[in-house]
Order: sequence, then C-alpha cells, then structure tokens
Amino acid sequence: MSDRVGTVAAVERTFQVDLRGIVDLLSHHLYSSPRVYVRELLQNAVDAVTARGLAAQADPSTVEITTDGTRLTIADPGVGLTEAQVHELLATIGRSSKRDDLGFARHEFLGQFGIGLLSAFLVADEVHVLTRAEGSQTVEWLGRSDGTYSVRAAAAERPEIGTTVTLVARPGGGQWFEAPTVVELARLYGSMLPLRVLVNGEQVTGSGLPWAAEEQHQRKADLVGYAQDALGFTPFDAVELKVPAAGLSGVAYVLPFPANPAERSGHRVYLKRMLLGESIEGLLPDWAFFARCVVDAGELRPTASREALYTDSLLDETREALGDQLRGWLVGLARTDPRRLGDFLGVHHLGVKALAQHDDDMLRLVDEWWPVETNVGRMTLAEFRTRYGVIRYTATADEFRQLAAVAAAQDIALVNGGYTYDSEIIERLPSLDPEIKVERLDPTDLATRFDPVEPSVELAMRPFLNAAQRSMDKLGCELVLRSFEPATLPALYLLDRSAAFAAELRATRDRADELWAGVLSAFDKPAEDRPQLVLNYRNPLIRRIASLESAELVGLAVEALYGQALLLGYHPIRPADAALLNRSFLGLLNQAVPGTDGNTMGGVA
Repeated sequence: MSDRVGTVAAVERTFQVDLRGIVDLLSHHLYSSPRVYVRELLQNAVDAVTARGLAAQADPSTVEITTDGTRLTIADPGVGLTEAQVHELLATIGRSSKRDDLGFARHEFLGQFGIGLLSAFLVADEVHVLTRAEGSQTVEWLGRSDGTYSVRAAAAERPEIGTTVTLVARPGGGQWFEAPTVVELARLYGSMLPLRVLVNGEQVTGSGLPWAAEEQHQRKADLVGYAQDALGFTPFDAVELKVPAAGLSGVAYVLPFPANPAERSGHRVYLKRMLLGESIEGLLPDWAFFARCVVDAGELRPTASREALYTDSLLDETREALGDQLRGWLVGLARTDPRRLGDFLGVHHLGVKALAQHDDDMLRLVDEWWPVETNVGRMTLAEFRTRYGVIRYTATADEFRQLAAVAAAQDIALVNGGYTYDSEIIERLPSLDPEIKVERLDPTDLATRFDPVEPSVELAMRPFLNAAQRSMDKLGCELVLRSFEPATLPALYLLDRSAAFAAELRATRDRADELWAGVLSAFDKPAEDRPQLVLNYRNPLIRRIASLESAELVGLAVEALYGQALLLGYHPIRPADAALLNRSFLGLLNQAVPGTDGNTMGGVA
C-alpha cells in the first residue's frame, strides 16, 4: 500500500476575476441611483485639483462640465496622470490614487476606494480619459463596461496639465445627460465646494458654507435663509455645531413642527464640502428627533458607495458630542428664555421627555417647566410637589379617568402618569433629591380612604348584601359597602394590578388547551384578588335598592350598577359584561313597564 497522500503539487495561485462581472456588480449594485455619477466625476476632479495644490489659491480653480444631451465632458486643471499611473490606478479596481501615491495624506481627499470611476458605467458603456501630468505627454485611456481597456499616447497634446473625462450616453440613458439634470445634480452635490464648477458656462457652486459668516447676526440670517431654500421650512431655532475631532462644523435646525419619534432622523451631510447624502442616519442620538442637521466633516468616513457614514468609534464620539451640544442649548433656553422654552416643549416635549429618562439636566427641565395633567388642573411636577408634598400618580390614562373625580372628592391630588414617559419621569424624580416622595395610587388603595358604614346599618343591610353578592359571584367580583364622596356616584368599580393580572390569567386559561390550562392554573391566585364593586351608601339610589324585597329586582339593580360602573370607569367590556348589561336593562325595563293586564311584560329577552 502506497504511503503517498497524493500526486497534486501545492501551488500558490491567484483568484480568477471576471472583470465584466465585477464592473456590473459595482456599477449597478453598489450605488442606489445613476445620478451619483455626477458626484463621483466631481469628486475625482476636486481631488486632482487638491493634489496639485490649486484649491488653496485665492483665485479658485475651475472645473468645467459640458453636455449636449448625449455626450458629457468634465475637465479639471488637476495633477493629471502619467502613463504608468494610468496603468496602475485607472485599471486596478480598489486602488486609489489618493492613498499617498501622489504624496498627499489620505484624509486630504474625497475619494478613498478607487472605484468611483465605475459609477460612469451606470450611464455609459465607455469612459474616455485624456490626461497629462507635469513633465509627461498626454495619455489617452479608454475603459469599457465589458472590463477591457486600452492605453495609448494621445494623437494631440492636451494644452494644459489636468484631466478630461468624456462619456457618451448609452441607449435609453440620455435623460441623465440633459443639461437641466446635470446642472441640478452638480449644484446638489457640489454647491459648497471651494472650487468654481461650471455646467455649460453656468456656475453651480455657491458662496460656501452657510455658517461661515463671522458676524453673528449675518450668520443667523444665512442659516435661516439656507433652511428655507434648501430644506423648505423656517426653523424654530438654529443651533451651531462643532466637533474638532471629526473636523465637523454645521448647524442643527430645530423643527417648527412635531416629528415622529419612531422615525430615524435623516441629515444633510457633506464630507470636505461634497454632499454625501440628504438623509444620512446615525449622526444624532435617537432622542434628538426634533432636529435636522446640515454639517460638513473632514474626518468622518463614508461607506464605499459614499451614501452613508461608516460606523466607527469616531462617529460614536461625534454623535455623543452633538447630543451634548443640543442638550446644552435646551438647558440654556430654560435659563435665559423660559417663554421660548415653553413654546419648544409644546411642540417637542416627547423628545425632551425621552431624554429625561436618562439625563438629570433634562429631568430637571421637565420637572420645572413641562405641565402635566392632574385632577386639580394642569401644572408642573415641581409646582404639584410644592402644593401637595407627595406626588401620587396613576400609571395609565385609564386608571386616571377611573379615579380622578373620586380621588378629588377625597382631597387626594392625583397626576396622570399615563402619557408617554410620564410615569418613568415621575419615578426618576427621587434620583434628583431623595426628599422627593412619589407614590403610585392603586385603585384598591382608594377604598381604604372611604368611610365604613355604621355596624348597625351594615347588619340591617346584610340580606341585601348577600343577595347582591350572589349576583356578583357569577362575574368574579367582590361587593363592598362604603360611604364616600361624591354622593352622586352610586357605585365604583375598582381593579388593582394583581386583580387585573389574575383576571387576564383566567381568561387566557379558559381559551387555552388542556396542557397550557394546567400550567396557567399553577399561577392562579385566590379569590381575594377579585375586583371590587364599591356601593356608596351616601347615594339615595343605593339606599332605595337596599330596601327592595324582591331578590330578582335586587339582582337586576346590582347588575345594572355594575355595568354603569364599568362604563363610567372606562373599563373594557367583556362578552359576559355586555350580556349582563343587556339582561339588566331589559329586566328593569320589563319591571318598569306593566302589560295591558297590569302585570309586567313577561320574560326578559
């Protein structure tokens, strides 16, 4: 038997690459839209000018774009390429001339991936490049969408150092070469560039960054004007931003209308004055959904498609720094202009309250300035605490509706904590000051504040209470007799948290199969967790019902009181409750309306 493992020799090989497939993949699937070809051509031109050192001149260089609807040419006075650089750089996907090959640090350039020129194949089948470097002859490079290219000495010398790129629209792609479209795209991507960019002789670059003016009033006017022109709204305020570590400057526009906190904010981001995108996510913390940013950054990294920011530690630090600056603006507004802060909170209180769950400064701001709903009128939490000492609250709006009037009649001030973030904010208040006392009011706690009836009265009403309890047993409810204000309220339905959980558990158990019903039965609690129907002895109707001798009438009356208490307390109506309401209504109607023979109308439907 042979000891040889095999006869195949170990040979180092390189991957075989289908150039046509790579070009198709990158030019048709990396970018979201063909319109980015204008941005990529502009980027290459700006980087070439930067490499030559002309961008810093007092008289800015000019990049010229010309188009006749089928052919587009972009010419720059940049550094140009030698024949060797053309072979090495234009024909190698992923190799960028900006990676120190020309003697400049990588961060000086807009492009970093060596694939930007491929975007031209979104709109053309061939890319023609005519380029001349210092001390070299003019070189002509022709790249094709099938992955082939040719290089030769140009038949005619380019008169100036620089590069000219020419594209011819592929069939069906002429709309991207129409002059109005090219002007719009060049202005969109390049309006803030420090160079002069002309499209068919029309200048599309503007006066630079809108926050560049040195005089404060002029800068404020420029910022508002930019928001109106570019974003389509007049901002509530404009907060200037600066993060030196990211080379970032810009402005956060506070929206004058409510924003949806569930939607991630999109921001207009420029990298070295070239627009990266109009809806870039991840620049601000999630809580700052009330702001839209326009920024220019020199050190943040784009993704390969240059349509998003690359997530790294620098972006995380930048996001945190921008959040701190917006937080500082809010705190400063509370200190210097409370009325304007009130206007802001009226529009964007959700964002501030979201931040207050984690930030003490924002918690103090909400505590002092944001009015909450209470059963004694709207007021701030700080004012409520000053007046009533303890902040008693309900965790849901339904509980507040159920208990507000009754609690007020017992001289209990109550805060509605059912709005978004309000309960969490109230519960966090002791972290500001341990002396602050907060207490959630459970519905059944309210019954402990009601006056008990006299023992002799309760003894006299025992037959009525027993008959009424039998009616309530079918509904899993405990009957309680108390005396409380307001006297106009005959009955109150109280459901505490444990009773609500038990009721939901039993309802789920009844719907489940035998196996899961057995599992859920292990969590079932005893009958004392049942909800309570509290009858108000001060109400004349209750006293009249208690004097009824007919057990049938007592049952119908108590069932009707139960149904009314559910409705007045905004409690959910179960099918059994709906059937009870119908039965008690028709039963009482039957008793109230006699038949023609003087008797009641007969059976209840």
